[in-house]
Amino acid sequence: MELDMTKGSPSKLITKFIIPIIIGNIFQQLYSMVDTIIVGRFVGVDALAAVGATGSVSFLILGFTQGLTTGFTVLTAQRFGAGDREGMRKSIGSAAILSVIVTIVMTAVSMVGMDSLLRVMNTPEDIFDMTKEYIMIICAGIACNVLYNLLSSILRAIGNSVVPLVLLVIASVTNIVLDYVLIVYGHMGVGGAAYATIISQGLSGVLCLIYIIRSVPSLHIRPEHCRLESQCVKNQLTVGIPMALQFSITAIGTILVQAALNLLGSTVVASYSVSCKVEQLVTQPFAAMGVTMATYCAQNRGINDLDRIRKGVKAANIMSGVYALIVYGLVYIALPYIVPLFISEQVEMVCGYARTYITICGMFFIPLGMIFIFRNALQGCGFGFMPMMGGVVELLSRGIVAFAAAHLMSYVGVCFANASAWLTAGIFLWIAYHFLMKKMVRDKKAHEERMLAEAMQ
Repeated sequence: MELDMTKGSPSKLITKFIIPIIIGNIFQQLYSMVDTIIVGRFVGVDALAAVGATGSVSFLILGFTQGLTTGFTVLTAQRFGAGDREGMRKSIGSAAILSVIVTIVMTAVSMVGMDSLLRVMNTPEDIFDMTKEYIMIICAGIACNVLYNLLSSILRAIGNSVVPLVLLVIASVTNIVLDYVLIVYGHMGVGGAAYATIISQGLSGVLCLIYIIRSVPSLHIRPEHCRLESQCVKNQLTVGIPMALQFSITAIGTILVQAALNLLGSTVVASYSVSCKVEQLVTQPFAAMGVTMATYCAQNRGINDLDRIRKGVKAANIMSGVYALIVYGLVYIALPYIVPLFISEQVEMVCGYARTYITICGMFFIPLGMIFIFRNALQGCGFGFMPMMGGVVELLSRGIVAFAAAHLMSYVGVCFANASAWLTAGIFLWIAYHFLMKKMVRDKKAHEERMLAEAMQ
């Protein structure tokens, strides 16, 4: 199931690679939505608000680990594209050791500091205990999240996006079943939803490991590959740390939004949670396109085919833009039928808040798609700083608007916080991509001239 993305039509390769990722991401969001639906309908609006209030915190912690593990495997994709199988195995061994270190540190830090973080975020007192219970269980299961993210990223680095899809489907079904059993029959409340999540993630990670051991000999590593070689670690950290920080910077922005939102009460928090679940579901193709472009650009960067990278990025932007326009209209029409799935009380009020959020944010789906494409294209090419600075731009824009919204106690302002972040970061990354692409062209030309001069001597 390896896919060499250095040959053939960029559009066809992108389409072939992205479809399993989209399906997998949608399944992942669906079981997240089922979490929310079961909690909202069987435990109550307060419990729904408690789970929703952890979204930005989860993104901060799990996004950081995901950024690191994804960044660690960019080098794997580059070496695969260049045909360096031994170097590829060394990068995998190094990524495994670094991921173990990350898991230990992140688990300890997140669990120790969680109480203080929730209080800084103005978490409402009536849902504080439930919020803390849910997020502490998620933090205890960080290892499950890291295991799956690392192994699935390694598979995608060699062009295999099908197996991660299959395993996500299995995990999704497991999560839904466990949700229902632990919450409805086990009466475990929000804790049941958290346990269902980490157990299903752990299962998908273990199954991914079994698949690699049994079916992908090119990824088998030996003890001599499990070393932290300085150059390999430097390359992985150069991409991994900025990717992780970019996730964290974005998450800090969402925490600022959540803090502003929490001032408006638990009903508004619950409404916002429903809106975000819908938004996250329909924007999964943007995230999938980002994953695709990271692999596509990394493999082609391995052979330094810059023209091919350009063609792939252009094709991705066209696909993303068309999808953004279509999905905005569909969600706007379907929203009144979606909201009642989550709750059985205060439906009209929640639907009103949800429509406001989707109306505002949906207008900025195109720049959101640009963020994923340009950020991941640059990361796949080995650049970490500019994508991270895109996250800084996003943070500043989101933070300024969120601060104003909190001061004015404005829900509309909270909604505009995300929209403004997408627009400013999208423009910044578009400029950064073209700037760095010109730099790569100059570097390639200078390298070719040096090689020609050496050959003539």
